[in-house]
Amino acid sequence: MAGEDYFAHETAIIDAPCTIGSGTKIWHFSHIMSNCVIGEKCNIGQNVVVSPGVVLGNNVKIQNNVSIYEGVTCDDDVFLGPSMVFTNVTNPRSAVNRRGQYAKTHVGKGASIGANATIVCGHDIGNYAFIGAGAVVTKTVAPYALVVGNPARKIGWISEYGHRLEFDPEGTAVCPESGEKYRLENNQVKKLTE
Repeated sequence: MAGEDYFAHETAIIDAPCTIGSGTKIWHFSHIMSNCVIGEKCNIGQNVVVSPGVVLGNNVKIQNNVSIYEGVTCDDDVFLGPSMVFTNVTNPRSAVNRRGQYAKTHVGKGASIGANATIVCGHDIGNYAFIGAGAVVTKTVAPYALVVGNPARKIGWISEYGHRLEFDPEGTAVCPESGEKYRLENNQVKKLTE
């Protein structure tokens, strides 16, 4: 294991080799499997499994009871809510070995996935997207999209601070907390820089 300047509760299991960034905390009964990469200042809650080959960026927050399966990558500042689920096989059968056929899922920077949501493999989550609690994601989610339901559908757009964006007739919105401006064009949202 690269570096030892992280915290792991005595009940956590960490399989070498893996990389764990400084300032990361790993809590009760979690299992970090070999050949995964975990960034700096991550918080991995109770009863979490991080499978081989998983890559987590910096400052990723993982709540209790989450399994991150092989094929998943998360950029910096991702939030994974309690008991949310990733899948990695589209057509699982107990009697059919599909190792090596795992579909990949990428979660973009700053995205949040709510409690008990399910992300069906092979569908990426865009930067700063917000997946509502209990949603079942069956297709790729655009950056800044707010999606809810089963199957998940876009009901609006959300700022980097997690506030619903209300666009004026010219396609501009302002985050009520940060004051940052956003532009909606061709069904895509971009943050404006000044």
